[in-house]
Amino acid sequence: MSELLDKAKNFVSDKLANMKKPEASIKDVDLGHVGRDGIRYDAKVSVTNPYSVPIPICEISYTLKSAGRVIVSGTIPDPGSLKAKELTIVKVEVKVPHSILGSLIRDIGADWDIDYELKLGLTMDLPLFGAFTIPLSQKGEIKLPTLKDLFS
Repeated sequence: MSELLDKAKNFVSDKLANMKKPEASIKDVDLGHVGRDGIRYDAKVSVTNPYSVPIPICEISYTLKSAGRVIVSGTIPDPGSLKAKELTIVKVEVKVPHSILGSLIRDIGADWDIDYELKLGLTMDLPLFGAFTIPLSQKGEIKLPTLKDLFS
């Protein structure tokens, strides 16, 4: 009897290991909005859903770093769901308060940008798997707004 149970466990674990899972990549990070409360950067994440049913995204966690220091981190609860058997573009809004930008002035340098590393975690509820997180990371440069940008 235990042999039969072991075979059944191995069969199920093999099938689960070979099941397709959603895949994601960060496509773009742009300046979204400049306001009195801070600057918002928008990350566009491309996610493919291999299943024939929509998948809810439970939360998106984010961390934005510059020069090895965390600028801002947080979570976005319940940002929506992935369309069935399609590619979905998920917009992740990262809000950076002006007070943080002031402390980064020595990292900005002469080119008026911030070298950054953005780390995202898309947590979704998959059938049979339960909570599943796709870790994403991207490095690049974020151009800072000029005074003209602030007043236009």
